[in-house]
Amino acid sequence: MIYKEAIELRYRKVQQLLEWKRYKEAISEAHELIREEPEDAQAFALLGLIHTHAEDYPQALHWSAEALKREPENELAWFVRVNAYYDSSNYKLTAEALQEAQRIDPYQPHYYFIAANLSLKKGNFPEAKEHVEGALELSPENPLYIAMLSYVEALLGRNETSRALARSSLRLEVESQMNYLMLAWAADRRGDHEDHLQMLKHAIHLDPDDKQIREEYIAGLQKSYRLYRILLAPFKLLKRMKPWQILVTWMVAWLLFRPLVIVFLVLYILIHWSTKLLVHVKLFGWSFKKR
Repeated sequence: MIYKEAIELRYRKVQQLLEWKRYKEAISEAHELIREEPEDAQAFALLGLIHTHAEDYPQALHWSAEALKREPENELAWFVRVNAYYDSSNYKLTAEALQEAQRIDPYQPHYYFIAANLSLKKGNFPEAKEHVEGALELSPENPLYIAMLSYVEALLGRNETSRALARSSLRLEVESQMNYLMLAWAADRRGDHEDHLQMLKHAIHLDPDDKQIREEYIAGLQKSYRLYRILLAPFKLLKRMKPWQILVTWMVAWLLFRPLVIVFLVLYILIHWSTKLLVHVKLFGWSFKKR
């Protein structure tokens, strides 16, 4: 009984260290747990989860595989594998792992969220909406899922619905940088430029060290210049087109309006780099040291 309590205490300690983002200590404690319980699949899966949070995806996959050797249907191990593949941009293996993970744990809403993201990457917005609605059926007050639905509705051109969902998401959560980032994407898609920049400001305030948020914020500041937004408009239109349509459009434009295309490209390059310079100076002054 005392031994069991000691193991449970170590599990709680690992979980607490993980919440505190003290990953090295959490990894050390998890290894101790494995030494004490070498056949405990959950301990291996937990170690994999820590490595996922630490963004060491090869190790996350290694330890989740060790967990599955001991328990092929361990839910946490499959959760780790889905997230490790997705976060390392291996979307083919994400889809394969996701299928098995959902078979084992069909009531995990995060899997629907991942599936929605995969659909967005394929440009299948109606399918993405079905997946995120599936996530919301299981977790109806999850602000990130509501924010994602706001983004999907904006992609589908339903701007008023998107705005209403954005307000609902913010009523539930105002301390999540990922929530703000998703809402920033939704606002950008709707053309709500002030809201777009405001959401990014909140996100970078909460996590100034996140590379993606910093890059999005700098891009958002560039878009605050009206001329730059005007020049971006054709590129936004192209994003909605299929590859063959883009190719045909460029060929026709090049053949019929070659001088105008050249002027547009030169103007775009000039405005892009001049606004980028203005944003850099605004944020960092005239220092160009690598950050």
